[in-house]
Amino acid sequence: MRWKGRERSDNVEDRRGMPVARVVGGGSLLVIIISIIAVMLGADPRPLIDAVGQAGPQQGQVGQQAPGQDDEAREFIEVVLKDNENVWSKLIREEVKGGQTYQSPRLVIFSGTTPTGCGQANAAMGPFYCPADQRVYIDPAFFEEMKSRHNAPGDFAQAYVIAHEVAHHVQNSLGLMQPVDRVRRSGDKQAINRASVRLELQADYLAGVWAHHAQKNYDILEEGDIAEAMNAANQIGDDTLQKMAQGFVIPERFTHGTSAQRVHWFKEGLRSGNLNGCEQLFEIPYDQL
Repeated sequence: MRWKGRERSDNVEDRRGMPVARVVGGGSLLVIIISIIAVMLGADPRPLIDAVGQAGPQQGQVGQQAPGQDDEAREFIEVVLKDNENVWSKLIREEVKGGQTYQSPRLVIFSGTTPTGCGQANAAMGPFYCPADQRVYIDPAFFEEMKSRHNAPGDFAQAYVIAHEVAHHVQNSLGLMQPVDRVRRSGDKQAINRASVRLELQADYLAGVWAHHAQKNYDILEEGDIAEAMNAANQIGDDTLQKMAQGFVIPERFTHGTSAQRVHWFKEGLRSGNLNGCEQLFEIPYDQL
């Protein structure tokens, strides 16, 4: 991916130098358990983070995170975020009825743990978007985990992950999360999981839309980049993660979609570049996704 030396977003907050309260005792075990569930089973981060936040930090020492710095990881994140800002500002202004304007999300770089509008976040949960404070949270160490644990190396694979989380903010901005939130309040576990799958596949589609226009406008892609993104989507499907975690698959517990579904919808967004095409994810019968 062509990203070095390009324009960078100034909408990034680096918290890697901030002190953070360490959770000890039973709370520490809870963080570990919840983090494993989130990473391996693709769980929705908001209720999981809330559970940690409600448990509350117990008495313990205040630790120091790694110092924030203008390193290569930060530069990469800022460049990819800037491309997202440019693409979505233009698309939403031109294609959404009513001339809606787009307010970009703030992206928080952190290490270890950090407070969020959704509760206390743990790095093991991976990157996520918090609708409550409209921020994307990323620990750059996750990119190394993509290579070592998920066999998904490459800078464009990392860009896909960032674009997927920004896509959740696009969904939030366009009101596409509201129907899913209503389903979540229903208490119907199967309906909740299915709505979550649709929302996540829609974010994959939107990540593809971003890649389509970023390539068209900025010529960012190099040979092998698309394959990197496809491989990353394939490696983080619910079926693949469940097999890795427990050796078998439980489709009723899917929250993000299968590897094949995630690859398919990213490819569809990349092929079409059509923002409005994302609505089909909530019109197609679930078993045909």
